[in-house]
Amino acid sequence: MRKDKRHVIGDEIGDEQIKLFLDFEPVDATSPSLHKLIKAYRGLRVNDFERFLVFFLEAGLDLDGKDEHGQDFIALIKDQRNAEEYIELVEKARN
Repeated sequence: MRKDKRHVIGDEIGDEQIKLFLDFEPVDATSPSLHKLIKAYRGLRVNDFERFLVFFLEAGLDLDGKDEHGQDFIALIKDQRNAEEYIELVEKARN
Protein backbone atom coordinates (compact mmCIF):
# COMPACT_ATOMS: atom_id res chain seq x y z
CA MET A 1 0.00 0.00 0.00
CA ARG A 2 1.27 3.46 -0.84
CA LYS A 3 2.25 5.71 2.05
CA ASP A 4 -0.30 8.35 1.07
CA LYS A 5 -3.16 5.83 1.25
CA ARG A 6 -4.80 5.26 4.59
CA HIS A 7 -5.97 1.77 5.44
CA VAL A 8 -9.54 1.93 6.75
CA ILE A 9 -11.08 -1.10 8.41
CA GLY A 10 -14.82 -1.21 7.86
CA ASP A 11 -17.14 1.47 6.59
CA GLU A 12 -18.08 4.60 8.49
CA ILE A 13 -21.42 4.13 10.15
CA GLY A 14 -23.99 6.84 10.54
CA ASP A 15 -25.76 8.12 13.63
CA GLU A 16 -28.95 6.23 12.79
CA GLN A 17 -27.07 2.93 12.69
CA ILE A 18 -25.45 3.71 16.04
CA LYS A 19 -28.83 4.64 17.54
CA LEU A 20 -30.13 1.17 16.66
CA PHE A 21 -28.18 -0.13 19.66
CA LEU A 22 -30.65 1.78 21.86
CA ASP A 23 -33.41 -0.56 20.67
CA PHE A 24 -32.02 -3.77 22.20
CA GLU A 25 -33.96 -5.10 25.18
CA PRO A 26 -32.83 -7.78 27.66
CA VAL A 27 -34.48 -11.16 27.98
CA ASP A 28 -33.40 -11.65 31.60
CA ALA A 29 -33.14 -9.54 34.76
CA THR A 30 -30.35 -7.36 33.33
CA SER A 31 -31.23 -3.68 33.36
CA PRO A 32 -32.18 -2.35 29.90
CA SER A 33 -29.44 0.29 30.17
CA LEU A 34 -26.72 -2.27 30.85
CA HIS A 35 -27.99 -4.52 28.07
CA LYS A 36 -27.75 -1.66 25.56
CA LEU A 37 -24.22 -0.80 26.72
CA ILE A 38 -23.06 -4.41 26.36
CA LYS A 39 -24.58 -4.72 22.87
CA ALA A 40 -22.93 -1.48 21.80
CA TYR A 41 -19.60 -2.56 23.31
CA ARG A 42 -19.71 -5.82 21.38
CA GLY A 43 -20.88 -4.25 18.13
CA LEU A 44 -19.15 -0.89 17.85
CA ARG A 45 -15.60 0.29 17.42
CA VAL A 46 -14.27 2.62 20.14
CA ASN A 47 -14.92 5.84 18.22
CA ASP A 48 -18.46 4.71 17.38
CA PHE A 49 -19.05 3.64 21.00
CA GLU A 50 -18.08 7.14 22.08
CA ARG A 51 -20.74 8.54 19.74
CA PHE A 52 -23.21 5.95 21.07
CA LEU A 53 -22.69 7.18 24.64
CA VAL A 54 -23.92 10.64 23.65
CA PHE A 55 -27.19 9.17 22.31
CA PHE A 56 -27.38 6.83 25.32
CA LEU A 57 -27.25 9.71 27.79
CA GLU A 58 -29.60 11.86 25.70
CA ALA A 59 -32.12 9.01 25.94
CA GLY A 60 -31.92 9.24 29.74
CA LEU A 61 -30.35 5.81 30.18
CA ASP A 62 -28.27 4.83 33.20
CA LEU A 63 -24.51 4.19 32.98
CA ASP A 64 -24.72 2.34 36.31
CA GLY A 65 -27.26 -0.32 35.28
CA LYS A 66 -26.63 -3.78 36.76
CA ASP A 67 -27.22 -7.38 35.80
CA GLU A 68 -28.97 -9.98 37.95
CA HIS A 69 -25.72 -10.52 39.88
CA GLY A 70 -25.29 -6.82 40.71
CA GLN A 71 -22.46 -6.21 38.26
CA ASP A 72 -22.28 -3.05 36.18
CA PHE A 73 -20.77 -2.53 32.72
CA ILE A 74 -17.21 -1.98 33.92
CA ALA A 75 -17.27 -5.03 36.19
CA LEU A 76 -18.49 -7.18 33.32
CA ILE A 77 -15.88 -6.15 30.74
CA LYS A 78 -12.82 -5.16 32.80
CA ASP A 79 -11.00 -8.46 32.16
CA GLN A 80 -11.40 -8.31 28.39
CA ARG A 81 -8.44 -7.48 26.21
CA ASN A 82 -9.80 -4.34 24.51
CA ALA A 83 -11.94 -3.05 27.38
CA GLU A 84 -9.68 -0.28 28.68
CA GLU A 85 -10.64 2.38 26.11
CA TYR A 86 -14.35 1.59 26.50
CA ILE A 87 -14.10 1.80 30.29
CA GLU A 88 -12.34 5.17 30.04
CA LEU A 89 -15.17 6.47 27.82
CA VAL A 90 -17.84 5.33 30.30
CA GLU A 91 -15.96 6.85 33.23
CA LYS A 92 -15.56 10.11 31.31
CA ALA A 93 -19.29 10.11 30.47
CA ARG A 94 -20.14 9.71 34.17
CA ASN A 95 -18.46 13.03 34.99
